[in-house]
Amino acid sequence: MSEYEDPQLAAPDHEATVEEVKKLMGASAPHFALHIRNRIRKLIAHLPEGHPARVEGEREILRLDRLAFSGEQRGNSMGEPEMPALRHSSEDA
Repeated sequence: MSEYEDPQLAAPDHEATVEEVKKLMGASAPHFALHIRNRIRKLIAHLPEGHPARVEGEREILRLDRLAFSGEQRGNSMGEPEMPALRHSSEDA
């Protein structure tokens, strides 16, 4: 799979939008986080500092890095009980 699902997003004169960044973000999971991060990084690379799509993309890149390296965090901070972490497939062997 290429880094872009839509070749028009890779065009040098294409100005990314916040909506396009959010579309790439989608429902990201730890095992796809770095792939999605790379797509967003390339999408916003040519945008100037402060551009809304670049700001959103940089924020999402940080989140995806955390997701990729720390994995899924289960439960939440709203008073719900913490759920046990999922077992890694290598633990089944």
